[in-house]
Amino acid sequence: MTQKKVLILCTGNSCRSVMAEALINHYFGDTWQAFSAGTHPSHVHPRSIQVLQELGIETGYLKSKGITEFLYMDDLDLVISVCDHAKRNCPIFPKPVKMVHISIADPVLYGKAPEEEVVSSFRACRDDIHARIVERLESLSSG
Repeated sequence: MTQKKVLILCTGNSCRSVMAEALINHYFGDTWQAFSAGTHPSHVHPRSIQVLQELGIETGYLKSKGITEFLYMDDLDLVISVCDHAKRNCPIFPKPVKMVHISIADPVLYGKAPEEEVVSSFRACRDDIHARIVERLESLSSG
């Protein structure tokens, strides 16, 4: 069976999309190959790495990437936007590809917050991604 390819889009490609990429590749690497990108890429947030590593997920390959890197990929099966800004600002792909929007809350707590509250926000985001995106891909794989 050939791996299907999914691109996860966000604005900064620092939290939600990166976590989704790692979770999908970890849990469904035999059926899905995930990539992530941002409309305005920045850097991978250290808390994203931390909460993925808590589950034993490989993070060494993760980096923030721009969407232009993937626009001409002719074998994408699915594009999932995880933030409203990315959905509104997603460019048109030259080759038609199925697009889905699954809004995931931004885990970054702007301003000063206790460390445990910050980490808890990233864990909640990771778990929401697992419940809503990874499980959807699992159902697409089996159905």
